[in-house]
Amino acid sequence: MIAKIVQGQGFRGVIGYVLDKEKASLLYAEGVRLKDKESIIKSFSAQQKLNPKIVKPVAHISLDFSVQDKHRLTDQFMFGMAKEYMEKMGYQNTQYIIVRHHDTDHPHIHIVINRIDNNGNRISDQNERLRNTRVCMELTKKYGLYIASGKENVKEHRLKEPDKTKYEIYHALKSAIPNCRNWQELKSELLQSGITFEFRKNGNTDKIQGVRFGKNGYEFNGSKIDRTCSYSKINYRLQQNERLQQAQIPHTERHYWQDNMEFSSVKKTAASTMGGLLDILKPSSGYDENQAEVFRQEAKKRRKKKANQYRHGL
Repeated sequence: MIAKIVQGQGFRGVIGYVLDKEKASLLYAEGVRLKDKESIIKSFSAQQKLNPKIVKPVAHISLDFSVQDKHRLTDQFMFGMAKEYMEKMGYQNTQYIIVRHHDTDHPHIHIVINRIDNNGNRISDQNERLRNTRVCMELTKKYGLYIASGKENVKEHRLKEPDKTKYEIYHALKSAIPNCRNWQELKSELLQSGITFEFRKNGNTDKIQGVRFGKNGYEFNGSKIDRTCSYSKINYRLQQNERLQQAQIPHTERHYWQDNMEFSSVKKTAASTMGGLLDILKPSSGYDENQAEVFRQEAKKRRKKKANQYRHGL
């Protein structure tokens, strides 16, 4: 589950948007008259006047769920999630409506909240984005909802510029980085896709603090393309690739060296053995022909004896 929060000045536009969608379902309302759409707008506007100094009293929140959880997301379940989300975010003691839309593949609901509470005080938005991220992840884990990885659920064919180019760069980086050992190799890979990059330095120093990618006339900081595409993350991956390759080369050479040493050792052993045999068979300075004949006769007797034993079954 993810949530997008938008602040606004007036209630008429946002109420019209959430209620006029085809098949929109009003799941719950608090503190407003429900005679018709106009009565809801007037209810919000009336409470807004309790604190007219507040320029943006509207909080419009879209709670989006993954299509993988669609079978679980009944109206009752989504209403319960919305209520728990609001409580954890501190949206209490005020007017709100919860509306479900059915115009996309992924289930989602819209919450319209009056930031001017029932006592005329403004509901704080301090650190709201950080709290929003934390609460969404907390609820997603609590209820075992699907956690999407990266940009997998984005319908890229619907993207317009500059987001279209941003995703092209993202996919090019994702494909190229595993095959590169340094920034020069990465540069060559990216140029094939028409992508350039330049390092961002820290002031007048040579210390690199970031990288910026460009294509089709658009430029993006690496971290804006994806958190995995920041300079530090890419640089770490390239260094890992380089270390891995360096580790593999000595490993191969080591086995080649060992294999050759073993083969060499075998050759030396064989040569030594053959040399020894040759030394035995080779006539020495004191070689006696009669002694050799004795050896041959004894060997002949042994062969004959074994043959006789075999014939008699011994």
